[in-house]
Formats: sequence, structure tokens, C-alpha cells
Amino acid sequence: MELNVSTASQGGHAVVTATGELDLYTAPRLQAALAGLLRDRVDQITVDMSGIEFCDSTGMNVLLSAMKRLKEHGGSLELAAPRPAVKRILQVTGLDSVFTVTEAAPAMDAG
Repeated sequence: MELNVSTASQGGHAVVTATGELDLYTAPRLQAALAGLLRDRVDQITVDMSGIEFCDSTGMNVLLSAMKRLKEHGGSLELAAPRPAVKRILQVTGLDSVFTVTEAAPAMDAG
């Protein structure tokens, strides 16, 4: 399965919407989108996880790495609307206490 990634931003805040499966093969696509936002000095990123059907450790590492880089510059990364399967992975790994998890992504104009 593919991973589709789209980005919308306003000011210093961006919403990254990812749909499909986030795994070893597709994680570089999300990593590239997040790296681009970090280069653009976006300080708050929300990753809309509502369309992610599967996420493995590679996907989680991409998210953790981006969050760490953002925090180094005073920014933040949050995960929005993860599906039950992804929520379970976050709970089992203890990452639900590392990431800020919200029920929905903020509305933003595509840009």
C-alpha cells in the first residue's frame, strides 16, 4: 500500500496529512515532508494520522526524530486523530506519553 502525504501551513504552523501505511518502505516520504518543514523553520507541526491504517517502528522513529528536532528549536509536534490500531502501538510502546495526541487536526487552508 502507498503512503500519501500532503501539507498545509499557515504562519509557523503546518498540518501534515498522511494516508495509507507508514512503514519501512513508505516512511522516507513522510520524513522528506517533515524535513522540508523543518528547513522552512515551521515551529509547530500537527501530523494528521486519521488516514494511517498501519504504522511500524520505522514510522514511529520518523515521527520521534522530527519531534526531537523541533523541540531543539523550541517547537512542537503533535499527532492528531490516530486510528485505534495506531493508538494501540502508541500505548504499547509508551509513546502516548511522549507525543501530544489530539482528537482532531486543526482546520487549515491548503497551501
